Amino acid sequence: MGKVFGYPEFDRQGEKILTTYDNDYRDMLMDIRVQKMKKGEQRIFQKPLEEMAILLLGGKIRLQWEGDEAFVSRKDVFTEGLWCLHVAKGKDVTVAAEEDTQILVQATPNDRDFASRLYSPEDAPWVYVCQDKWKNTAARRVSTVFDYTTAPYSNMVLGEVINDPGNWSGYIPHDHPQPETYYFMFDRPEGFGASFVGDDVFKITHGSFSAIPGGKTHPQACAPGFQMYTCWMIRHLEGNPWVDRVDDPRYTWLLRSDL
Repeated sequence: MGKVFGYPEFDRQGEKILTTYDNDYRDMLMDIRVQKMKKGEQRIFQKPLEEMAILLLGGKIRLQWEGDEAFVSRKDVFTEGLWCLHVAKGKDVTVAAEEDTQILVQATPNDRDFASRLYSPEDAPWVYVCQDKWKNTAARRVSTVFDYTTAPYSNMVLGEVINDPGNWSGYIPHDHPQPETYYFMFDRPEGFGASFVGDDVFKITHGSFSAIPGGKTHPQACAPGFQMYTCWMIRHLEGNPWVDRVDDPRYTWLLRSDL
């Protein structure tokens, strides 16, 4: 089994590599990278054999694909909803930074062809979950961009979670057979939290990530005083797509409505 947590840095080209098909996180079965772009910079993304999702984390960009064009912006992941372009294999996407920008690019092999789609904040709104449970200590905002229900042609799942300060997410402890990657950001650079992967615990810092093998429980907690953002990305398995979490039976008593 490969590594399950990482603290990558941006290289000189402004690229931060999380998982690839041959690095220490190959078990994720995805290629995931964060790109930092300067105002006026332009990059072309094209995957001959892989579907690709380009998620705006912050900034303003011009997207061009298959003769379409869109100008989209996001102040940051904590105050504004997401924009995400999802394309099939072999589709060229040009990203031009109208201001300093960060994007996340998620990709995985997929032989299927499907229509490209640009997701807006209205397509993937934030929904508060776990309010009025456990004294609101697991209340959080969740946004699902696409999953097996809405995009059965995809081999990936993509979404976002924002923890309220001091709160838990991924709670109760749960697992699933499919590998999952979490990319973390905080509203302040000194923010921190804790990621539980099975029986191991790692310090979450701004820009770190979890690479969670199938079958490992994976809740996480955010320190008081900070908001924590998580981009969650799941890879479907052949013949076994992710459709739901499997709650750890040791903790299902917590789901009682009177708690």
